[in-house]
Amino acid sequence: MNYQVPRGTQDILPGEVEKWQMLEDQIRQFCHVYDYDEIRTPIFEHTNVFKRGNDASDMVNKEMYTFQLENSSTSLTLRPEMTAGVVRSFVEHKLFGEPDLPAKLYYVGPMCRHERPQKGRQRIFHQFGVEVIGVKNPLLDVECIALGWSFINSLGLKDLKVLINTLGDDESRNAYRAALKEHFKGAIDTMCSDCKRRYEQNPLRILDCKVDKDAAVMKTVPKMKDYLNEESKTYFDQVLKGLDALGIPYEIDDTLVRGLDYYTHTVFEVVSENKEMGAQSTVFAGGRYDGLVEYFGGPEMSGIGWAMGIERLIIACEAEGILLGEKAELDAYVISLSPEVALHALSVTTTLRANGYRCECDYQNRSLKAQYRTVDRKKAKAVIIICEDEVAQGSVTIKRIADKLQKTVALDDMVATMDQFFEAENEHECNCEPGNCTCTHHHE
Repeated sequence: MNYQVPRGTQDILPGEVEKWQMLEDQIRQFCHVYDYDEIRTPIFEHTNVFKRGNDASDMVNKEMYTFQLENSSTSLTLRPEMTAGVVRSFVEHKLFGEPDLPAKLYYVGPMCRHERPQKGRQRIFHQFGVEVIGVKNPLLDVECIALGWSFINSLGLKDLKVLINTLGDDESRNAYRAALKEHFKGAIDTMCSDCKRRYEQNPLRILDCKVDKDAAVMKTVPKMKDYLNEESKTYFDQVLKGLDALGIPYEIDDTLVRGLDYYTHTVFEVVSENKEMGAQSTVFAGGRYDGLVEYFGGPEMSGIGWAMGIERLIIACEAEGILLGEKAELDAYVISLSPEVALHALSVTTTLRANGYRCECDYQNRSLKAQYRTVDRKKAKAVIIICEDEVAQGSVTIKRIADKLQKTVALDDMVATMDQFFEAENEHECNCEPGNCTCTHHHE
């Protein structure tokens, strides 16, 4: 039998997982300084958390993994996105009653969608996202975008642009929907089956169609901006002024509607212009949502959020030649010179680990030469050499790889000697050009 990962999924192996760890560490640092708190919700929810009313999105209609519990009417769905679950949790735990709103939340975790796998699009994928719930203010839209923009800039990504649009409030959106229905009325019979469904459910979603995007009727679509009331225009203008003030570049995209039906007012996508990204060029995207808190039984409150695909972020970094986290070097490798000292070598390794040193030892009773090859492969900074005589004397030999400095010390002094070795090594690190070092301590 051929055992392989299911189609559309992947194993993240050592050598690759370090990239993820580096990104996750940086995510938590950024969210900490922005005062966003982490939230973790279940990997599956009741289906009606995601399937709400007459939703026209492809995610709800075609991509959800839904299952029925045996001998039960309960329907559960693996989460295809996180906003709905976060808002459900916000209401269930009455976070709307907290004195210092808005609630600023972030998450990192896997999502599941049944869609055609391709580069940058998997059936199990991972997202970093934020949700700001409880206060409606254009400056929060700006801050939310700024967090994501600052994060991706910190990685060194440059081939990016912000696309932004507004869907306005309910009044503006209803007027625009009516205009779109009138516009597409004569052509809808010639369009794809998804567009026909969207025409009845939510004609705004037709603007996101990939099948009919080049049809003649799409070239003369009415613009949302022509149907905005004054309140919606003012809100959007304040968002744009905020982005200008923070120096965040953007382009207004009149056709941008996003893939989920709950969005109102501001919607945005940050996309890569690097050709290596292919069709899946969106790095992160989101928007404001009114009515979602109320839908889950909470008070009338607004929220805004976005999600960033970790897989796509890694692809974007690779496309621009940006190196992410690499597998960490060993601080020390403990070499056994005979099988009889293997247990003692493990004890020494454990002591070093207890003092914060990343260490490994040999478990295969290999030759000295073979163990040194592992030292090279793992880029160990020091070796601890254990032989039978040293075990009897209660000592160890420590050798620093960089300069071959070697010292035999009492076992009780091993950690202190390692500390001295590493302190001296760190003191000699510099950023000077090779052959042109100006650091004083190198010339003493």
